[in-house]
Amino acid sequence: MEEYYIGVDLGGTKILAGVFDSDYQCLAAEKTKTKSEGGYDAVCGRIAKTIRSAAELAGVDLTKTSGVGIGAPGSISSDEAQVLFAPNLDWRNVPLKADLEAELGCPVWLGNDCNVAATGIHRLELEAKPNDMVSIFLGTGIGAGIITSGVFLTGAARAAGEVGHMVLDPDGPVCRCGTSGCFEALASRTAIFNRVNAAVNDGGELTQLMEADDPSVTRIRSGKLRRAVEAGDKLATVVLDETCFYTGLAIANLCNLLNPEVV
Repeated sequence: MEEYYIGVDLGGTKILAGVFDSDYQCLAAEKTKTKSEGGYDAVCGRIAKTIRSAAELAGVDLTKTSGVGIGAPGSISSDEAQVLFAPNLDWRNVPLKADLEAELGCPVWLGNDCNVAATGIHRLELEAKPNDMVSIFLGTGIGAGIITSGVFLTGAARAAGEVGHMVLDPDGPVCRCGTSGCFEALASRTAIFNRVNAAVNDGGELTQLMEADDPSVTRIRSGKLRRAVEAGDKLATVVLDETCFYTGLAIANLCNLLNPEVV
């Protein structure tokens, strides 16, 4: 009998659910916006709806799957049942595992999003060969999955890998965690939006990243940023260069600290 699994990537911007067979082939996927401003209950409901939609697209009975694995941002409790703190979602001590199991009627496994993604890279792409590896993920926020001597580095409070809150510039912008100059506040997708908006509001040159009927760039997509840079858009190029600088600085610090085989 074929086994099916559902994987969920929960981010500050989007929820992505995929249905996989036992050969790790993706049968169907569904995506929706997170809309974290609506609060925990609303987001939890959106996660469940996205999972159901993905299962329906794949023609799979959700209650007969082997379960749902969800990667959530922030620190996860030792029993992998709660999200203890996720700044980008404004969550503290939320029982995500139990709430989703009650809603979906199937087993749910919860883990830190970066550790979950790093597990996939380590086992499937790299064939579990590196004993020491750092996987850095840049999106609405920034985090990392860190493997040392073949095991994940989790830390005393299970918050290891929150490299997005490593301070790179004490005089930099305020991060959502409340600290100034975090890596995340300097190089995440959100930081790119903020930097472009600030430059335009300060009288800087208009940019191709802005829509003619929309003075903000909050709906910018990665592809649009790439095309603007390729077209020689000065502001987009400067912002991307600054982002790359801080990303390189963070990677250099992590390499000196952890001495990984692979980043």
